[in-house]
Amino acid sequence: MIIAIPKEIFPGENRVACVPDVAAKYIKQGFEVQVESNAGLKAGFTNEDYEKAGAKVVDRVTDLYASADMVLKVQRPVDHPDEGKNELDLMKSGTILITFLYPLHNSKLVQECAGKGINVLSMDMIPRTTIAQKMDALSSQANIGGYKSVVMCADVLGKIFPLMMTAAGTISPAKVVIMGAGVAGLQALGTAKRLGAVVEVSDIRPAVKEEVQSLGGKFIEVETDEDMQDEGGYAKEASEEFLQKQKELIFKHVTEADIVITTALVPGKKAPVLVTEEMVKNMRTGSVILDMAVEFGGNCELSENGKTVVKNNVSIIGEPNLPSLVPTHASDMYSKNILNLINHFTKEGKFELDLEDEIIQGALITNSGEVVNQRIKDLLQ
Repeated sequence: MIIAIPKEIFPGENRVACVPDVAAKYIKQGFEVQVESNAGLKAGFTNEDYEKAGAKVVDRVTDLYASADMVLKVQRPVDHPDEGKNELDLMKSGTILITFLYPLHNSKLVQECAGKGINVLSMDMIPRTTIAQKMDALSSQANIGGYKSVVMCADVLGKIFPLMMTAAGTISPAKVVIMGAGVAGLQALGTAKRLGAVVEVSDIRPAVKEEVQSLGGKFIEVETDEDMQDEGGYAKEASEEFLQKQKELIFKHVTEADIVITTALVPGKKAPVLVTEEMVKNMRTGSVILDMAVEFGGNCELSENGKTVVKNNVSIIGEPNLPSLVPTHASDMYSKNILNLINHFTKEGKFELDLEDEIIQGALITNSGEVVNQRIKDLLQ
């Protein structure tokens, strides 16, 4: 079975879906690994690194896709600038594609995959169960994103993070407010605390309060009787009444903050607005907002996808792909997530889709020319 690793052509993407060390593990299991020339260069991995691992480096992407039984990617298929075709059109029918497809947001692409006979396993649909934890690419990449968000804000903020007592006087610590205590938010909390900031965290799920406090953060709690977490551990879409209560409570904390990092996402939905224009108008001059949900509509009313803008003397960072800015470690972690997924379904060197397995039922989107994922089927009806 041939595993192909193409170079990512999605704008701004620096990661690669398989690093040389992981390629060597596939080869040891009996797979053949082919890598497009310079596929890993932006992440710090050369063609020579892949060749030393035993992989074959292929110059032409058309040759790579034509021979592939399985394609490992980071980003969803897009139009190839050099070939004049979509990447899907370069794959043969029956190919297994493992990538971040985000099918809840890209229903047309799902139908195109089914129409072309591409069997898609979407890494963003891996269920959050104990056995699937080592395959959870959303979490591994969110970890990287949470770290990078704090570093970027520290670079833009005109202040230092820690308390400093100097001969010239005392410098108060920076105040950071993080909205959303998922994987990204908790990593941002830990990073900001290590840098010496005072950190407050808001989340619609009361269950995360202890995690926030264990990392040294103060939990901003909104009193509610609503159940704010679904069976998969993700935040549910909140009611208008709850969001209004949250905004009123958050207003004071946000307007007193030096940095606000927002991470709130609801799978398949537009990101909830948490930081309003009115809040931004009342923030301190020189403050920084980083909107990690900007790609899916944004948590801040004034953020712009792919841009850093200054509104009301507040810098608003709208970087949609933070893990790509730390491509070496992000690629390494993502590669291992996919390796764990493939290992789980490989027996005696052969990869087989077990349609009864709960991981496959969650992550398999299209198979044998049909949309098979129940959530996506319901969405398309």
